[in-house]
Amino acid sequence: MSRPRKAQALTADEIRRLGVFLHHRTGMIFGEAKRYYIERRIADRMAATGMRTFNAYFAHVEADRREVEQLINIFTVNETYFYREEHQLRCLSRSLLPGIIQDREPGDLVRIWSVPCSTGEEPYSIAIWLLENWPLVDAYHIEIVGSDIDTQVLLDAQAGDYGERALSRLPPDVVERYFEPSHDGQRSLIQDLRESVKFTSANLVDPASVAAQGQFDVIFCRNVLIYFDDSSRLLAVDNLYRSLHPGGYICLGHTESMTRISKRFSLRRFEDAIVYQRPGSDRDG
Repeated sequence: MSRPRKAQALTADEIRRLGVFLHHRTGMIFGEAKRYYIERRIADRMAATGMRTFNAYFAHVEADRREVEQLINIFTVNETYFYREEHQLRCLSRSLLPGIIQDREPGDLVRIWSVPCSTGEEPYSIAIWLLENWPLVDAYHIEIVGSDIDTQVLLDAQAGDYGERALSRLPPDVVERYFEPSHDGQRSLIQDLRESVKFTSANLVDPASVAAQGQFDVIFCRNVLIYFDDSSRLLAVDNLYRSLHPGGYICLGHTESMTRISKRFSLRRFEDAIVYQRPGSDRDG
């Protein structure tokens, strides 16, 4: 057994430089309060690239777009599991979708976006939930898109392999229907379900990256805005606003409140959840 790699102590200025770099590219805040977290992850990347000092590694990052991607990947937070905040899934099938399809014909497109999607549990949960709980799921063209800034978790999501913890909230019969036994106690999502979700790379604080995803009827953007500062949070929310069709809905995490960030959305209280709606008659400037 090898010993854990010893993290190199970073100076206050090095922490600041890295924090500015990450904030500019992701909107997330990293500073002295997260020193241990930062030093461990930088030590891993320095070892992987053969760099002996922070300055050498940082120069490498600035010169290599691929290393920027790797650096961002190790600093993203990927805590998730199937059927997380299930009440919002109930709201989706009981309230949001029935309202959305009032002006649609059978066969019309309905788009749902999970961002950030991490390793895929959320967008796959949406697909499974609708198959299990929305009788009209086959009557419309449901497109589910999962997006994340972390390119490694997108690869994991596409692979569709999950352990016991990720599946622990799913009813046993649902696990049996949609997951096949794999290796080392893992289960693999059946191919039909893996093909039902499209995965893309997206950065919530990059307007072009968000615009490239198109517009959606429902967006699940849960438990990420809490990691942004005020300016990045507002930028992300403005990008999300433009990504919704007029009248579309956004679901946030249970500790997040859109009313503290932007007045552009209307708060809607449904039987199962509080969500936020883009007004249906507005016009973008």
